[in-house]
Amino acid sequence: MPRDFRSCLSAGALALILAFTPLAPAGAADDYGLPSLTGSSQAISGEEYRLGRAWLRQFRAQAPLWHDPIAQDYVESLLARLTPHSGLSDARTVVTLVESRQLNAFAVPGGVIGVNAGLFAFADEEDAVASVLAHELGHLSQRHYARGQARAEQTQVPAMAAMLAGMLIAAAGGGDAGIGVAMGSQAAFIQDRLAYSRRFEQEADRIGLQAMAQAGFDPQAMVRMFRAMQRQASLQGGNPPEFLLTHPLTESRISDAEDRASQLTASDRRHGDPSYHLVRARALLTIHRRDPQQAVTRLEQDGAPAEAQRYLAALIAAERGDSDSALNQLDALAQALPDLAMIPASAAEVAFASGRYDDAIERSRRLLRLMPGHVPARQVLGEALLQRDPDEAYRVLRELAERRPEDPQVFTLLAEAAGRSGREAWGHLARAEHQQLSGEIDRAIRQLEVARQVAEQSGDSNAAARIAQRREEFVGYRETLEKF
Repeated sequence: MPRDFRSCLSAGALALILAFTPLAPAGAADDYGLPSLTGSSQAISGEEYRLGRAWLRQFRAQAPLWHDPIAQDYVESLLARLTPHSGLSDARTVVTLVESRQLNAFAVPGGVIGVNAGLFAFADEEDAVASVLAHELGHLSQRHYARGQARAEQTQVPAMAAMLAGMLIAAAGGGDAGIGVAMGSQAAFIQDRLAYSRRFEQEADRIGLQAMAQAGFDPQAMVRMFRAMQRQASLQGGNPPEFLLTHPLTESRISDAEDRASQLTASDRRHGDPSYHLVRARALLTIHRRDPQQAVTRLEQDGAPAEAQRYLAALIAAERGDSDSALNQLDALAQALPDLAMIPASAAEVAFASGRYDDAIERSRRLLRLMPGHVPARQVLGEALLQRDPDEAYRVLRELAERRPEDPQVFTLLAEAAGRSGREAWGHLARAEHQQLSGEIDRAIRQLEVARQVAEQSGDSNAAARIAQRREEFVGYRETLEKF
């Protein structure tokens, strides 16, 4: 009897994470089937790409995700600045945001970069977050996963059970506690390879520092971030930040980073852009949604720019149902900061959330005339058009799905737009894409069968051909996974 897909993927995916550090993929095909790494001392680039993307799907199925297109767009823009200077030969990165107050970020083979909302809560400057992302890109570019794989194969099996238990706790609703169990078992595993990890961490620091300087960030921010983590670890005693469980921080490592940072100068520094602080306000509100005043207090205590505090006040007003006040505040802020697209995009989101669909459409279109490629505005435009013109919504969202084939939320909206506009077969196909991106490959294959039947009944040959192609690919993913 074939083994359950989720069990297979969990084991393979967790083995990947427990291997500790990732590899930069190069020239891999878009095939997410997982080959076995048993007996292999070093996985090839294509294997690592497939492993990482398959792991991401399982992660989405179990982790508390932070669905925030504006924050997502911001993190992707930071990576776009850093990646060309990181030595990463394959720039096909994909960002996943995690709704967790724990300070953490991670990189997985295949170019997967994960960021907790807690990273923004902890760091009071953009360059500090850039230092963490640059460090993770350093792990990818230096092929640390492949270099550590031989030793990992000797010790990873016992740790996998503990890691799986933690992930199952998280999936069952344990949230941060479950993730903490998983990360704790990973830390115990890494302790066995401390000599490896120290060298890898130092290499990632050096690559990250260079990338920061060339991308226009202050390299000293990495040192400041390390010192801040060190202080928090000393205050928390046996419960250090999650990031330090998988990224051991020693005084020699900090000294090395300090020495190297002092020899680097950031080029083309940007000053006065409060974008980071606005995104940080969003993260703090997500973390403190039950008590928004804590987010307000945190921004005030950290001396955040007045614009960020006004922005947070507008978001809180919107959360409380006072959309008039929220929109007035955001419009005034947009006039004061006309170059920040996230402010009018936020206003469009508020308009949509309050049921002002025509206003949301107009605001989104106005922003898109200035920035045609702005993803958050295009997404809220598609959502709002669903209430007014499903056919146009389908066109907008299909274009967005073509640009963002790894975004499950876009396929959720596309499925709804297809259904409302009379494209039933395409709607089932979009729903299947969402399911496979979310780690539910068996459900996705069943959904494709429904899509096939609908396409045949309606005589839609184009949809039928596409569905047949995707079904073959989906089955291939599952069959490869079942070999574990």
